[in-house]
Amino acid sequence: MADRSLEELQAARERLFEQLAATGDFRRGSVSENYRRCGKPNCVCAQPDHPGHGPRYLWTRTLPGRRSVGRQLSAAELDKVRAEIANYHRFAQVSEQIVEVNEAICEARPPGAAAPVAPAATQAEKGGSPPRSPNRSRRRSPPK
Repeated sequence: MADRSLEELQAARERLFEQLAATGDFRRGSVSENYRRCGKPNCVCAQPDHPGHGPRYLWTRTLPGRRSVGRQLSAAELDKVRAEIANYHRFAQVSEQIVEVNEAICEARPPGAAAPVAPAATQAEKGGSPPRSPNRSRRRSPPK
């Protein structure tokens, strides 16, 4: 990337941003297919060559703090969740490419040249009641 001009790098970054915007719905994690034995001695799953009851599909992901959570998926949502996980992998790949291109842009930009800054999000001021007159009482009616 070092042999590309600043303009080429910026154009590449814009294309990557477009890819990122087109990623769609995504979620982290993985889907596993599980079989289990019920424990009943007369059940077919108790046979030595039987895989067990199933398949059951489990979506698992790691939360902050390295805690793992999972949820059983129905057969109807299996393809949807797998597609969303694939979209997450595309999102992560494009994000890494954006970081690489941005680092090359930072290296290519000459010292003293101001980098374009994204416009700051304007924060709306809070509304609220107008200030009270210091001469006015807080009571609604005079005391009796």
